[in-house]
Amino acid sequence: MRCSSSSIPILLITLAFAICGVDCSGWKSKNFTTLVTFGDSYSDESRLGYFINNNGSAPPVGWEQPVGLNTASGGLSWARLASIYSSTKLYNYAVSGAVCSNKISPRTFAAIKAPFPDVAGYEIPAFKADSRYISRNGTAFFSGTPENTVYAIWIGTNDLGNDAFLTDSQIRGKTLKDYVDCVYSAIDSLYENGGRYFVLLNVAPLQLLPQYATPENGGLNATKFYPDKGSNITEISYRMYESVTTVNEVFKYRTPFETELEKRWKDAQIANYDVNALITDIWNDPKSYLNGTASLNVTAPILSCDATGDICTNVEDKSARDSYLWFDELHPSEQASRIVAREFVGVLSGQSKWAKYWG
Repeated sequence: MRCSSSSIPILLITLAFAICGVDCSGWKSKNFTTLVTFGDSYSDESRLGYFINNNGSAPPVGWEQPVGLNTASGGLSWARLASIYSSTKLYNYAVSGAVCSNKISPRTFAAIKAPFPDVAGYEIPAFKADSRYISRNGTAFFSGTPENTVYAIWIGTNDLGNDAFLTDSQIRGKTLKDYVDCVYSAIDSLYENGGRYFVLLNVAPLQLLPQYATPENGGLNATKFYPDKGSNITEISYRMYESVTTVNEVFKYRTPFETELEKRWKDAQIANYDVNALITDIWNDPKSYLNGTASLNVTAPILSCDATGDICTNVEDKSARDSYLWFDELHPSEQASRIVAREFVGVLSGQSKWAKYWG
């Protein structure tokens, strides 16, 4: 069907509104007082540590998680930084090592003699239990409401990595589609519990990490997180790149499909935060983001260890650390986390260039 010239402006207006739904007014950072996060070590503060220190037992309902001062970033996590920058109260359910579902790609953690607690099986049920918890003195543990709470999900680093899809270690018959389905099912569960504002962070450019990069980009032959890597690290990097690109393209188009066409979540608003593009931009243009006292470095990590994890080198100077994109072979630095957090607050404003809004 051919569109008349008079219909083109109407079409453009329709598309513009579709990016942020019928009403964009909800996406203002001042509207949000509560932040709830789910994910893996990129977001975790100390929850996995609780499991380790308590013989694999989960924190009790109503557990007040302490601020993590030495997370996988080498400092504060992006989630804590985002809560500080946005003046929100943080409820962080991320667990280092987590995947979206242990029914898809379970990864066993020797320290607790069980798979890492996952988003679907542990993190969201733990939040839902906390959201209903009332202390003996009658105080509600969770202070959020549908109007002032934003939920952020950043999961995929372990799902797509070694001991999971990268090494064909997922449960037989499971595919990347199952992982993506799990992410949207997580939104289903939170929506049913009252959530109405969601930020979906896509998968970071894992192929640029020292653990998965090509040799010319600082890729390592083996790391403490991937000691049995094998010899063809270029093949590994490109396979990772393929997986990351595939699932992120699915996220890009599936969110508007589910919200605008399927009407899956009535009255909900979802922002797709392209953290992949943001971190890639840091990698390509570090001088615009990194500001430490050392030479800018987007290939070597601050903390570098041999495959056993016993012999390590570390950049001790905190001011020099802000020159690095990566903290160790697998994790972004605290400086990178600051940038992710700062731009996350921009996402909450409804006007971020790194986000698309739907609902």
